[in-house]
Amino acid sequence: MKESRLDNHESEIVISIIIATFNAAPYLRECLESIAAQQFKQMEVVIVDGGSTDGTVDIIKNFKKIALTWVSGPDKGIYDAFNKGLKMARGEWIHFLGADDKLLPSFSQMAQNLKDSDTVYYGNSVPFISEGKKPSYDILSGPFSKYRLAKYCINHQAILYPARVFKEYGYSLKYRVFGDYDLNIKVWGNSSFTKRYYPIDMVLYNMAGFSSTNNDVLFKQDKPKLIKESLGLFIYWRYSYKKLRNRLKGEDNFF
Repeated sequence: MKESRLDNHESEIVISIIIATFNAAPYLRECLESIAAQQFKQMEVVIVDGGSTDGTVDIIKNFKKIALTWVSGPDKGIYDAFNKGLKMARGEWIHFLGADDKLLPSFSQMAQNLKDSDTVYYGNSVPFISEGKKPSYDILSGPFSKYRLAKYCINHQAILYPARVFKEYGYSLKYRVFGDYDLNIKVWGNSSFTKRYYPIDMVLYNMAGFSSTNNDVLFKQDKPKLIKESLGLFIYWRYSYKKLRNRLKGEDNFF
């Protein structure tokens, strides 16, 4: 296992951006450049690499524009990598970014709103569909109530979590694709955390990422139980009724 820390900024680390990589050389540099270009500079990047062999580690080693901590070695998947990254992070707030995603300039505007360590802050994510096509908003963006979260997964990259969240929770390795959905159901059900939405575009994310091309049967089986346990009986009943009604109409557009 290889590990390194490059401390290029002496200022206090406010946000830790955690990126899980595996053979991400074609797009990682652009992701890191989007972070380095931010006006808000009190950030570090934590990269947990799964043992890439395509030049990803060389890109990490040679990137000098922002405080960067990294480790490379075998892991048990993206959520295992995120859990490892959380142990390495020093920031007061945590943000998770895909290696094929890019921060938008207005991420720095969002960062200026971070005030309360008991508040989960979130904004909008903008999906990038393919080269030459215009980005568009989708059902993963906008304000999320408990009920809306029961129906749809909020985009992981749109959220800035206070570090305190991860003193109570971590990512379950049981769920290969929707470990973040599982986490957010628990967080949204925890009344000790305020959730505050700002209509700010934070990140341009890849619509063809890991969750779009992989299934998570175990999460789909467990989801009603997770909703009931964390979001409460009323949300569970409302979700179950809506799901049944949609299925009977042939319009089951959430799981």
